[in-house]
Amino acid sequence: MRNCTSWWINKSIWLGLLLVVSCSQPTNSPGEVVAHSFSLRGTQARVRIAAEGSHSLAVRSDGTVWAAGANYSGQLGDGSTTSRSMPVKVQGLNGIVSVAAGNSHSLAVRSDGTVWAWGDNSYGQLGDGTTTTRSVPVQVQGLNGVLSVAADYHQSLAVRPDGTVWTWGHNQSGQLGDGTTTHRFAPVQVQGLSGVLAVAAGDQHSVAMRSDGTVWTWGSNYSGQLGDGSTTNRLRPGQVPGLSGVVAVTAGGDHSLALRSDGTPWAWGSNSFSQLGDGSRITRTVPVQVPGMSGVVAVAAGDYHSLAVRSNGTTWAWGTNSEGQLGDGSKLTRVAPVQVQGLSGIMTVAAGPFHSLAVRSDGTLWTWGSNADGQRGDGTTNNRSAPMQVPGLSGVVTVVAGDYHSLVARDDGTVWAWGYNQYGQLGDGTSSSRTAPVQVPGLTGVMTVAAGSNHSLAVRYDGTVWAWGNNQYGQLGDATRTNRTTPVQVQGLSGVLAVSAGSYHSLAVRYDGTVWAWGDNQYSELGDGTTNSRTTPVQVQGLSGVVSVTAGYVHSLAVRYDGTVWAWGRNTDSRLGDGTTTDRSLPVQVPGLSGAVTVDAGTFHSLVVHSDGPLWTWGGNYFGQLGDGTGTWRLTPVQVQGLNGVLAVTAGYHHSLAVRSDGTLWAWGNNQYGQLGDSTTTSRFVPVQAQGLNEIATVAAGSFHSLALRSDGTAWAWGFNSDGQLGIGGLPTYATTAIQSLLY
Repeated sequence: MRNCTSWWINKSIWLGLLLVVSCSQPTNSPGEVVAHSFSLRGTQARVRIAAEGSHSLAVRSDGTVWAAGANYSGQLGDGSTTSRSMPVKVQGLNGIVSVAAGNSHSLAVRSDGTVWAWGDNSYGQLGDGTTTTRSVPVQVQGLNGVLSVAADYHQSLAVRPDGTVWTWGHNQSGQLGDGTTTHRFAPVQVQGLSGVLAVAAGDQHSVAMRSDGTVWTWGSNYSGQLGDGSTTNRLRPGQVPGLSGVVAVTAGGDHSLALRSDGTPWAWGSNSFSQLGDGSRITRTVPVQVPGMSGVVAVAAGDYHSLAVRSNGTTWAWGTNSEGQLGDGSKLTRVAPVQVQGLSGIMTVAAGPFHSLAVRSDGTLWTWGSNADGQRGDGTTNNRSAPMQVPGLSGVVTVVAGDYHSLVARDDGTVWAWGYNQYGQLGDGTSSSRTAPVQVPGLTGVMTVAAGSNHSLAVRYDGTVWAWGNNQYGQLGDATRTNRTTPVQVQGLSGVLAVSAGSYHSLAVRYDGTVWAWGDNQYSELGDGTTNSRTTPVQVQGLSGVVSVTAGYVHSLAVRYDGTVWAWGRNTDSRLGDGTTTDRSLPVQVPGLSGAVTVDAGTFHSLVVHSDGPLWTWGGNYFGQLGDGTGTWRLTPVQVQGLNGVLAVTAGYHHSLAVRSDGTLWAWGNNQYGQLGDSTTTSRFVPVQAQGLNEIATVAAGSFHSLALRSDGTAWAWGFNSDGQLGIGGLPTYATTAIQSLLY
């Protein structure tokens, strides 16, 4: 770590910091470090890795560029628009010394100082004088002798040897720094800047570091990302006050970071996801020091998270972590820096919106976070648009799906679980997510199970109910709000025949036909006439003779023995089906329905199977999840088109599934991750048949994945695999710890 070889740099444009910090060169004052240690021409930024949007770039030792991830606009430069999880070589480029990645375009600097660009060109961000999208590199017009480039969103920047900065592309907020808001299809000079060593690009703002260690910013400032104490946009560069001795800068979506020569990182701008790392979520219009961080030698900023490398080779991260981009083994947002697990000897880092990259001193590249488009470059995406058998399971009698985890009950009375486990919802005594099924210890004699967003329920043959996972609102029913990683008994319930789990509430039907509820009650989803959350079960008022219940996100449904359907809870999307959008604290009858045999509640919509086979639905219809051929919300039940003989249904976040009497499976609604199982990712407004499945007994829908149980007792899964919820093993779409990439 203390040798003075070239470092591979991310989008932060780290210039010479190794010489200043790691090599312990003598310094005078912080403001003199950069000016005295470097010459402009001698500090060419060698940005060897870059990440932005949903793609990644890497310069290999032979001067070629390799790319992986989304390619909708040709940003991988391989002559196609096919996304790649296995790295591909960018066509026609050699002698490359650095790269930069925008939202859907890419840049490269050759050793002769020319700049090459490819991908989306809607705003002229390729700098070739046109707005024509390119799937192979084209030369940026009128630029030579370029030292470094930066890109984000739809704009591009370049630093020349004379210390001037040149920009092109999108300019809505003045991020090109030419005094206008006019988009530019070829490079223009940033006004009033000289002696610049490094630049960085945010979504709609730009940052520059001068040779005197000062930082200058321009463009959008609605979150204070310019650091000048205001929220006023700037069409020309202005100095960030109070910062000196800066040796590196980086820009996230709406926040900025600077690294000083004393090894301290400073941050400003949006802090809604704690991306400033100062222990708060307070937006800052002037720089604040990231506490607890010293000896930092490199920084990077994603849209809503930040990374830092310390001189001991460890990597630290903070901010949003929804897709594992902090690499700390969780998906929890962090308000202060946490160490990335399992990484040492790190030289530099790069941050995309939802994934991160790091280069080790041995030349290997490591990555974590989202791989939805293959941007990790590890050869996998692991989402499935067609059903696959869950290996190692047989004798399955029940399948259920939570938001991002899955459960089955087997004919031997055991319960098995896989997928997301941050709250212990897999019940295996840990909080480690699993990509293959694990047995829930200590549970036997189980006849059925249910899965909520992040909690799980099981009914034993003795009529007792057991629960585990998230308990923030008391949804485990054990009279506490303590999360549980192993099953605990729900208090005061016996003689239970069936259970259902919503986002944060739970329901149970007893043998006497009464319904009991516990957990979150903000929207009256417990049906007890109040909005008081309950940590132990309370009886749903005014219901008797109930044979089936289902818990949606924040609403609940029940079927009585007479075939009527009753609903209560949140009704903003008409999910109660009573012809209104009025929340209900007590059950109301869904009008016009009789002969119902089973129901299911999704996040925003509801489904009911009629005794003679047709399927009825109502509520939100954003992606066609009602299956009526439209995208229109329905306040009262409408019939799903073209389906009859339906035996079982399930409702996910924005998709629906149904099993017909002939054992075929039909699906409709959102299909972004292949959750409809028709081998496409095309959303459907009317039912289509899932491919390759027959003899289906029942189905379950998570937020974006689906499960099916065949009559032979095997379980099948497809759709989103962010946390291993398909149970097929391998790498999940969201990796919360570092894995090796194939980009190098």
